[in-house]
Amino acid sequence: MVINSRAFLAQISSEPVDPALVEAVVAGPEHGAVVLFTGVVRNHDGGKAVSALDYRAHPDAPRFLERCCTRVAAESGLQVAAVHRIGELAVGDIALAAAVAAPHRAAAFTTCATLVDRIKTEVPIWKRQMFAEGISAWVGV
Repeated sequence: MVINSRAFLAQISSEPVDPALVEAVVAGPEHGAVVLFTGVVRNHDGGKAVSALDYRAHPDAPRFLERCCTRVAAESGLQVAAVHRIGELAVGDIALAAAVAAPHRAAAFTTCATLVDRIKTEVPIWKRQMFAEGISAWVGV
């Protein structure tokens, strides 16, 4: 876990994600908006029933996540936090929680969307979907 004076969190965890913790890292009396995104394991993809996901991370993934959060915070001037879970997740589990705090909502929404998009493209974490019929497939590899 990385927390610095800019009040951001960047963590990859095999434990369940607590969205309240992620939000609390960025929240403060100077912010009129806190946007919290939670990416949740859904029960379907591409018309197939999904029973679970298995997330795997490159050994340097924590460094990539920290760099991603640092850059988004620096570019936006806002406080950011993100925790991505790895390991086996069931339908309904939180895979990613990301939060951004800002004086006004528009900046918080825009920056949170940017943060999530960049995490998905810049952090080397891979997802294997387990389907109800017993097969599995890697996504985005």
